[in-house]
Amino acid sequence: MGDERGFLKVKRKGLAYRPVCERIKDFSEVAILPTAAHSQEQASRCMDCGVPFCHWGCPVANYIPEWNDLVFHKEWEKAFNLLSATNCLPEVTGRICPAPCETACILGVNDDPVTTRENELAIAEYAFRNGLVAPRIIKKRTGSKVAVIGSGPSGLSCADALNLAGHNVVVFEKDDAIGGILRYGIPDFKLEKKILERRIKIWEKEGIKFKTSVDVGVDITIDDLRDKFDAVCLAAGTRTPRDLKVPGRDLSGVYFAMEYLTQANKRVAGKKIPANQLIDAKNKRVVVIGGGDTGADCMGLAHRQGASCVVQIEIMPRPAAPKISTSHQEGGERQWSILTKEFAGKHGHVQKLICARVEFCPQIKEISGSDFEIEADLVVLALGFLRPEIKTDANFMTPDTGVFCCGDMRRGQSLVVWAIAEGRQAASNISRYLGD
Repeated sequence: MGDERGFLKVKRKGLAYRPVCERIKDFSEVAILPTAAHSQEQASRCMDCGVPFCHWGCPVANYIPEWNDLVFHKEWEKAFNLLSATNCLPEVTGRICPAPCETACILGVNDDPVTTRENELAIAEYAFRNGLVAPRIIKKRTGSKVAVIGSGPSGLSCADALNLAGHNVVVFEKDDAIGGILRYGIPDFKLEKKILERRIKIWEKEGIKFKTSVDVGVDITIDDLRDKFDAVCLAAGTRTPRDLKVPGRDLSGVYFAMEYLTQANKRVAGKKIPANQLIDAKNKRVVVIGGGDTGADCMGLAHRQGASCVVQIEIMPRPAAPKISTSHQEGGERQWSILTKEFAGKHGHVQKLICARVEFCPQIKEISGSDFEIEADLVVLALGFLRPEIKTDANFMTPDTGVFCCGDMRRGQSLVVWAIAEGRQAASNISRYLGD
């Protein structure tokens, strides 16, 4: 490493954020990108640990100590080339990945871990600013054709790897724009869509073809695709949200998180939503059920839509060190060990939640006499998704020869970085199957 004692001299300093009073008035990115000097200083904290467990913690096996060292030495282009060798969307993971690499960082045993995710973001944005991210010319094509169904992170990473291998790739997306959960499931204040568009334009120039508003299984069948393509990869994500089947669930005003986030992203993009379909938190009492990142995103969205108050509840107990997202910094209330027993309302619309406190001993147990109510005009269910949808063998192939599957559709709901890793592995197995 360039400075073997850097971690002794430099303290961790994360990203700066726009003031809360400013950022809740718009949907622009909340983070302020780090300067090159800041990232070089933070990269110096990456210690010569001998066994870099950050590799083990990163699903795509990023060469983290290596590109941290290159950043420290101001060799940004080399750092970007090394980063790109394992991750086709570092500008995305650098913004939204929960950074399991940092949890695995050796320095984190008795100090604050290295700012790995933010250094990754710095490398990616330096590369874009300085023209290092350019379409790569595919010099030789194999002649094989592959259809990728779904344009989320797994589908995109699979398509990118297949295209670089020389195959002719077509990505089919049922929505009206490419990106899957990256476009419609993540708010702009965390991932502005111009970041996604920038990368898609490069992929188009590299030869990947994108077809939107095509619902495979409705507009075209898998059998049709198998006739036209040499291989098919299913990467449509998990599509069955976990519901909360309690009395009053059928009241209006109760929505799944993806319903809320998808519509909001479309509104930010300028799409008009019919008044009778609008999900808007303005002047409403909002309750988000589910304590994860998606729930936090819904809180941030409610703040920006002008909610009168926002409460996030979670059935699991409060962790020793609760994760605080930028949305939590913007206001609202968080409660743990809360069971939702019933939705109550009037004239068919939700007005309150009937809740109780629970304890774990070791199973979940309702505390007698702990019932209470939370008033609500809008309830968002951010409870995750159910089960994988497709079974594959070790080579990512389904029981149908030539049909592969990757990402959340195969492994179940997981991180974006896991979806990227899955897409790359599926592409490798598809290339092996094609024999090219």
